Amino acid sequence: MKQITATDTLALSIPERIQLVEDIWDTIAKEPEEIELTAEEKRIIDARLEAYHRNPDLGSPWEDVYKRIVSKQ
Repeated sequence: MKQITATDTLALSIPERIQLVEDIWDTIAKEPEEIELTAEEKRIIDARLEAYHRNPDLGSPWEDVYKRIVSKQ
């Protein structure tokens, strides 16, 4: 397999670079067990999960959040 450099990617069009990033991300997403969380990331996740369990009605469903984001554009 030929290695490409960051400079090589500059020869690609923007849509081609976007596709390249998507393709790379897809290969990463196929192996989630390889992604190691830091102790700080684990602490944040645990704190947010605990906050959710204390008050599960406090948050908003994704659909509502998405609508708020889109309506601000």
